[in-house]
Amino acid sequence: MGYKITIENNELSHTMANHDSSKKRIRQTATRRLRNRYYAKTARNAVRNLRKMTDKAAAEARYREVSAMLDRLAAKKTISKNKAANLKSKLAKQIAKLAA
Repeated sequence: MGYKITIENNELSHTMANHDSSKKRIRQTATRRLRNRYYAKTARNAVRNLRKMTDKAAAEARYREVSAMLDRLAAKKTISKNKAANLKSKLAKQIAKLAA
């Protein structure tokens, strides 16, 4: 899947880039990829924790927070808007089934 990029002392290693602009683009992409991975993983954990909840009132309160998180990730294109919508729909159905 391409070259592994490591940034050490502001120097790129193992890149084929020859131009400063392309080296900068590689640095930006690496930073964005790490940030996107962090927020996507955080969202997955939030969804997982919400699915484990058994108290309906607490789950509804947490659902609003998770729903907003998924919407923000979809707006920033970290995840697709359809994935966010599908997750929110499935979570809403699961919360509706919980006993009060």
